[in-house]
Amino acid sequence: MDHNELLAVASDLGYGLLESGAEIYRVEEAIGRLLHAYGVAQADPFVIPNCIIVSFATPQGEVLTQVRRMPSHGTDVDLLERYYDLGRRLCREVPPLKEAKAALEEIRRTQRSYSLPALLAAYFVGTAAFALFFGGSLRDALCGGICGFFVGSALHAMTALHANLFFKSMLGSALSAFLALALTFLGLGEHPQIITIGAFMALVPGIIFTNAIRDVMAGDMVAGLSKIAEALLTGVAVALGAGCALTLARLFWGV
Repeated sequence: MDHNELLAVASDLGYGLLESGAEIYRVEEAIGRLLHAYGVAQADPFVIPNCIIVSFATPQGEVLTQVRRMPSHGTDVDLLERYYDLGRRLCREVPPLKEAKAALEEIRRTQRSYSLPALLAAYFVGTAAFALFFGGSLRDALCGGICGFFVGSALHAMTALHANLFFKSMLGSALSAFLALALTFLGLGEHPQIITIGAFMALVPGIIFTNAIRDVMAGDMVAGLSKIAEALLTGVAVALGAGCALTLARLFWGV
């Protein structure tokens, strides 16, 4: 067996799971089970939100290690399920490594992607629905959808410029709060606070915070605390952006 190829397959599986939004302990568990299925007696994967380290000893006593850095990513439930299914199949059937590597490449090659209009439509519908959920009127929902549309456009542009999450969240919150106040000032919206909160739901790091608590409860303190810090910083960015928008609105319209 080519243990270097096995190392690459294991790290690729872990990378795909983490990139799709899997919890830390599940990524480590998937890597460990895959290595054990292929005859590795002792596997030592170590995963944190932005790094994967896979290390094990071959039967000849040689220690192999691979480090993969994980860039900023989101959550893709469909892709996550496909990686989980592949990991379980590899552990159950133990196919040749070339076949396992080809299966991983097939998942990445056929990864579903959405066009910009589809993403902006999702932002529009999602923020409009949240405005209704928080007690807004149909006019508030329309304004919330407009805010969400522009927030999605701003986030897409900032991503193209390789801006970090803090500045993207701050710009998105400032834009949504300012638009909510402007639309209300123009008479289209009725409750600017409801419109703003509905638009903010597109920026709230709910999944990040939930996964952070899961990681802490699973004993992965480093990963959990780093995710909690990320969620708190994102919340601070949203608050700063909203504060800037309120200040500008007070200067322009005295509201």
